[in-house]
Amino acid sequence: MVNKVFLNDFGITVSNYKEKKVKSAKSEKLLTSVSFEFKVRGGEEYHVVTKFLYANVFDVNISDKQLKFRGKINQYATSYTDFLDENSISNFRLELLEVE
Repeated sequence: MVNKVFLNDFGITVSNYKEKKVKSAKSEKLLTSVSFEFKVRGGEEYHVVTKFLYANVFDVNISDKQLKFRGKINQYATSYTDFLDENSISNFRLELLEVE
């Protein structure tokens, strides 16, 4: 069971981790795709996480699976919340696809 995903050196506690191989649109290569959910508190934490995700491409490290790859955000979603309220919690869903 995967509980932690590292994007660059940024650790995220995750739930609903899924992993699959998908065929590249450019070649016959099978690429790794991972998706997961995580929670982010409003206020400063929300700002830090969303600003970090703007990078879009990351060194992905999932040590529970001994899996490392360069990945790009393929899908991204978050629940609506008052992101300024430090007591609110946003649910994030992220899908990363291996970069060729």
